[in-house]
Amino acid sequence: MDMITEGLLAEFSKEFQIEALQEDKRFEHLCGFIVVKRHYSETFDPKEIVVGASGDLGIDAIGIVVNGILVTEKDQLEDMLDGNPDYLDVTFIFVQADRGSNFEAAKLGSFGYGVGEFFDPNTKEPRNARIMEFVEIMRAIYARSSKFKRGNPACLLYYVTTGKVVGDASLAARAAKTKEELASLEYFSEVDVTLIGAADILKLYTFSKNAISREFAFPSRQDIPEIPGVKEAFVGFIPALHYLPIVCDNDEIVRSVFYDNVRDWQGYNDVNDEIRLTLKSDRRRRFVLMNNGITIIARNMTHTGSKFVIEDFQIVNGCQTSHVLFDNKDQLDDSVLVPLRLIWTQDEEVIEDIIHATNKQTEVTSEQFFAITTFARHLEAFFKNFPEGKRLYYERRSRQYDGLSVEKTRVVPQTNAVRAFAAMFLAEPHNTVRSYKKLSERVGNDIFIHAHKLYPYYTSAYALYLLEFLFRNQKIDSKYKVARYQILLALRLIGNKSPMPQLNANAMDKYCEAICESLWDPSKADALFDKAVKAIDAVAGSNLDRDKLHTAKFTEDLIHHCSTLS
Repeated sequence: MDMITEGLLAEFSKEFQIEALQEDKRFEHLCGFIVVKRHYSETFDPKEIVVGASGDLGIDAIGIVVNGILVTEKDQLEDMLDGNPDYLDVTFIFVQADRGSNFEAAKLGSFGYGVGEFFDPNTKEPRNARIMEFVEIMRAIYARSSKFKRGNPACLLYYVTTGKVVGDASLAARAAKTKEELASLEYFSEVDVTLIGAADILKLYTFSKNAISREFAFPSRQDIPEIPGVKEAFVGFIPALHYLPIVCDNDEIVRSVFYDNVRDWQGYNDVNDEIRLTLKSDRRRRFVLMNNGITIIARNMTHTGSKFVIEDFQIVNGCQTSHVLFDNKDQLDDSVLVPLRLIWTQDEEVIEDIIHATNKQTEVTSEQFFAITTFARHLEAFFKNFPEGKRLYYERRSRQYDGLSVEKTRVVPQTNAVRAFAAMFLAEPHNTVRSYKKLSERVGNDIFIHAHKLYPYYTSAYALYLLEFLFRNQKIDSKYKVARYQILLALRLIGNKSPMPQLNANAMDKYCEAICESLWDPSKADALFDKAVKAIDAVAGSNLDRDKLHTAKFTEDLIHHCSTLS
């Protein structure tokens, strides 16, 4: 392995706390992460996608992106599908990571064969437990094939080595053969094989850490007069064909540029269907007059003449318009213009005011706005206030910690914060994955509300961080991952036998601190998690069945069992 890649691997391993793993496993984590990050830019833990082990079909990592979401559990997919989306847009990503300095046609062939066997319902090849979990997700997706309205899923293979990509005829022939064999299955709208060498590893790793930047022309604009807190602002219009590259990468929507905690893509409801019909009609020239347009807030911006470069930006209004334009890009021509407001500011209050105002046309409650703005700021500050070894980083903005030198396992996305809190302090671990959509709708009502003490959110997030550390370092068997949120509930019930105070009571801080004192002590933490896992075993028996664990009945039985322990 060359020195540059060694340096990247060392830095990556420290950030994701996998330094104890063998070099080949750490390399699998690195390669899986940087490749999947190309297609899913939100925060995720690479251990969730690594499958390399005995019975891995020659595949080291798998990413399945469904409607812009990285799906790593079948329950997560089922929760998404309960929302009855109008369509399924799916990309399967397969990674083979080889530390060798050469690409080998034979290894590429074996990799392609393994991917084919992944989709073969009649395969006789051995498949490990993690592979089978992804197979279950795949089968659940194809069971809804009637929703493939944009075409069958894409199948992308990445063969990564520390070598140099050169024009090797035998390798090119093997890649072409692999594509042909997979395409012949007729399961995919697209099959592609990409070779990633040392130079590409550096490029992708750099991309994974840097804020997204875009360059575009914006000649049809008008300066907005000076506004306190705003460095510069412009209004105007831009051709739709010039706008799409701002929100797309590798012919995919970059989901992280949308403030999706406020309002995600809603599918083809009445409003979005009307936008689509306009684009398909001879009225498309009127689009610029009929559409509310796009609002972009950039935290960094430069411009020379009509050429603009924006960095670390969010599209705070226009998510629906952007998705419809992308979905109907074949209907676009130079006559389709999009109204655009471009604002350069780093003032958080200004940003929140703009988000609130520009999203008023949608059904977003004031409580939800508070939860993702004011409460989030309080939570971020509270998490950071702990000393270094106990510190967590609440991710208030998408990718805000990507370019910073912090342990990425200590970064807490809102999804994880909500799930951990609901499992541990609302005693609803059964709703954390399978019913997460309904759980997230409670943000601002009984989750993330002003009256709540902040300590329970930290305690539950820190407990989840430690649990994932124990899984990552194989101190707790990975078979218990299916019960991770049930373990968090058991940990609270065992870790503090006192009645839990109200979430807004001053006594809640002391209640949580008593639990954290155990979590902060490695030996006490190990013992506490061991008791929690044993409680899961006592209630579940020998059957860690997902359908059994993720029920209110199992939660009730677990609470009862923990109450009997001394």
